[in-house]
Amino acid sequence: MNAPVALVAGGSRGLGLLVARELLQRGHRVAICARTAEDVDEAAQILSAHGTVRGYTCDIAQRGEVEAMLASVQAELGEVDVLVTVAGIIQVGPAAAMTLDHFDQAIGTMLRGPVQLTWMVLPGMRARGFGRIGTVTSIGGVVAPPHLLPYATAKFGAVGFSSGLATELAGTGVTSTTIVPGLIRTGSHERALFTGDAGAEYAWFAPGASLPLLSMSAERVARAIVQGVLAGKPRVSLHPMTHVGTRVHGLAPATTVRALGVVGRLLPKGHPGPSGPTVSGRQAAAQLSSRVVTGLTTLGSRAARRLNQR
Repeated sequence: MNAPVALVAGGSRGLGLLVARELLQRGHRVAICARTAEDVDEAAQILSAHGTVRGYTCDIAQRGEVEAMLASVQAELGEVDVLVTVAGIIQVGPAAAMTLDHFDQAIGTMLRGPVQLTWMVLPGMRARGFGRIGTVTSIGGVVAPPHLLPYATAKFGAVGFSSGLATELAGTGVTSTTIVPGLIRTGSHERALFTGDAGAEYAWFAPGASLPLLSMSAERVARAIVQGVLAGKPRVSLHPMTHVGTRVHGLAPATTVRALGVVGRLLPKGHPGPSGPTVSGRQAAAQLSSRVVTGLTTLGSRAARRLNQR
């Protein structure tokens, strides 16, 4: 009997790379996809030591590319039994500096992408009476943080889609798991995009995504994700801050919004309309040129090197 097939969207780096590795170590044949061929090729080479892996270049926001990629996966590996969508894009900056393009990119990757992937693998899963679907959302999809509005918009939609899907699939043998992590040390601050005062935005975001008390080990998160998805759990919440933030927001949503508004007023200010180009984390770090911030992001930068973020 052939080993089950798992597809990890966004599996070329960061958390997705570790989720793919965890599935390989559990005996799955794994397909990974990402937008950049170079990232996919490097990730496939890294993962090949752990089992059968195939890499595909695909922008999951584009329906035609998803259809073509899934046809290739089916031809080379077989029907998808497990789908985990990790692909994401982080855009950091004040709402005044965001454009509709920022929203299009975020919603395309983190909402339309999971919907399209799921809708294309779901008929086969239903017909076989078995399937596991996991969608990585965020605490930012439960409580909207300041200076991450396109991200929160897309993640709120992903939470609603994944949670609602779990209800719709009850009794079919197919499950939908909503994964709600907090900050994770994956080196994502180097690939994140910054706008407004990019250097100043990087100065608060990068340490938060790197310091141990604020962020979780990516390896630990990947194990928990795979365990929860394969077990068919409807929800996997990770990090104490996620549990606390969800409960506090549920009990006192207006107070939570006001408190986050105060936090937002302490963050770098923006101006109406784009106040500067959107740059990568590495470019923003170069603009900032701060030894203090570099020191605070040491663990995150090590993760970036380890997890194909460079």
